[in-house]
Amino acid sequence: MGHSIAKIKRISIVFLLISFVGFVNESKATESEGEFSPKDMILHHVKDAYGMHIATLNFSNRDPLHITIPLPVIIYTDSGFTIFSSSLFDHDYHGHTIVEKGGLKLVNLHEKVYVLDQGSDSLELDAEGHPLNASRPIFDLSVTRNVLMMWVSIVLLLLIFLSSARSYKKSKKFVPSGLASFVEPLILFVRDEIGRPMIGDEKYKPYMPYLLTVFFFIWINNIFGLIPILNGANLSGNISFTFTLATVTFIITTLSGNKNYWKHIFWMPGLPVPMKLFLMPIEIIGMFVKPISLMIRLFANITAGHVIILALMSLIFVFKSVAIAPISIAFSLFITVIEIIVTAIQAYIFTILSALYFGMATEEEHH
Repeated sequence: MGHSIAKIKRISIVFLLISFVGFVNESKATESEGEFSPKDMILHHVKDAYGMHIATLNFSNRDPLHITIPLPVIIYTDSGFTIFSSSLFDHDYHGHTIVEKGGLKLVNLHEKVYVLDQGSDSLELDAEGHPLNASRPIFDLSVTRNVLMMWVSIVLLLLIFLSSARSYKKSKKFVPSGLASFVEPLILFVRDEIGRPMIGDEKYKPYMPYLLTVFFFIWINNIFGLIPILNGANLSGNISFTFTLATVTFIITTLSGNKNYWKHIFWMPGLPVPMKLFLMPIEIIGMFVKPISLMIRLFANITAGHVIILALMSLIFVFKSVAIAPISIAFSLFITVIEIIVTAIQAYIFTILSALYFGMATEEEHH
């Protein structure tokens, strides 16, 4: 146990050092554009982006060199589809760079593409920073860094489970070996500690594919969000991602509901009629509150960890003192260690609550 904790600490220190280097580069870039703003820097890191920014190399005699992985920007307007590389934005975040494609003038304002109005040559903003002479495209189907990492996580999960299945197939006694020896205890954990207790021994099997998928999918993407070189490609910190997962859980729960489940929602048995009428709207609201709480819980917990670490590192640049650095780094390291554990905890919480809702929907009436 002590060896495992020491290993986690070493990994956290490496992560933190790499993150600090990238954080300093980002802070210098922000300071070059004006006074350092922790709010702008934190929002820039936690939001999705059109390109995968790896690092920034600053030189004294020339412009900074931004090392990025360009991704395709795909938008649909009245003029049809427009596709181009995110590298044309030149690491722009404030809408200064104008990209002319397909007869359109496009800008990247806080990682959102805007189309300039006809006759406009530059982006104009109001006092609150909202564009005055630009509008969003009808559809934005761009491959952002979160979308890219989602695809990477899907490929990784396929490799893990296909290779594990192959090792079982080669084994004569179905004894796990290699990667399968790591995956099997996790699968048994989801089955014996989540599926069976929450849904029941007789009904848990049809739900196991979804429970296993959502557990490993969330966990893998939470881990990706901690890798500094990916520069905050945090899929679980995107409300659209958590909304989609919560919606799937809601749909499965609704379709799985039996007669007893719906009777407890619309006409609570064993109660006077006035109380039934009083509880019915509350139960209906509760149907939607459950997936909403799933969505917000995962999003808020993952995002909060990143915000806290970035806020602690910002103290060095806010106070402009090296004396603050040991305190900021020490607390950031502590939060990073916690974040490594939280990656699995949040996947577990989402999975067990989903299983609980499935169990409630399929529970038979007790006599």
